[in-house]
Parts: sequence; C-alpha cells; structure tokens
Amino acid sequence: QVQLVGLGGGLVQAGGSLSLSCVASGSLFSLNAMGWYRQATGKQRELVATITSGGSTNYADSVKGRFTISADNAKKTMYLQMNSLKPEDTAVYYCTAQIRRYGSGGFANYWGQGTQVTVSS
Repeated sequence: QVQLVGLGGGLVQAGGSLSLSCVASGSLFSLNAMGWYRQATGKQRELVATITSGGSTNYADSVKGRFTISADNAKKTMYLQMNSLKPEDTAVYYCTAQIRRYGSGGFANYWGQGTQVTVSS
C-alpha cells in the first residue's frame, strides 16, 4: 500500500504566503518525478509545478517567480512554498508522484487527497 498525504493550505490574504507538503509512505521502492496540480471550482485541474528525482523543476507561467517546489528524497516529502498569493490561486491543491512499489516492475502515478488553499482579496 502506497499513500500520498498532502498537508498545509488554509486561508490567507492576498500577498501572503502558505506552504504545502506532501509525504509519501508505504511499501514504496523509489520515487521519480513529483508535482503539484490545482483545481479551482468549475475549472479543470492544471499543472502548478513539477520536480524530478534529480531536482529539475518546472512551473506554470502563472506561478513562476512566486512558487517554489522542492523535495527531500530521504524523507520522501515534497514541498510547495507559495508567496505573493493572489485570489486566482484559490483552488484545491493535489500532490502527485511517480512511485515504484516493492515487487513492481515499473512506476505508477499516485495522487494525494487534495488540500484547500483560499486567498482572500
């Protein structure tokens, strides 16, 4: 059994900061790429940021310069530091990871349960 648990989020005023974390646990053999997606009410889920096992990062244009993704492979934890938040950042944020389980021949995508981020104007 492999599980991703997203933590953090909450309510913040525009211009403020929040941090999210995502912890992988269970019978996982290795982690590959990890990432954050978000879904606002009535909208499709969209990419926020990704990070490879080697540390290469990629960001959506809308969050570049404001959000920072990082990971601690030893702790099997990924982080998203969100600064200069805007009301349009309001969404449910989901973490995802490519995980290889013990005894498995390849990687599979796993998703966390989602955590709400609300930015008030």
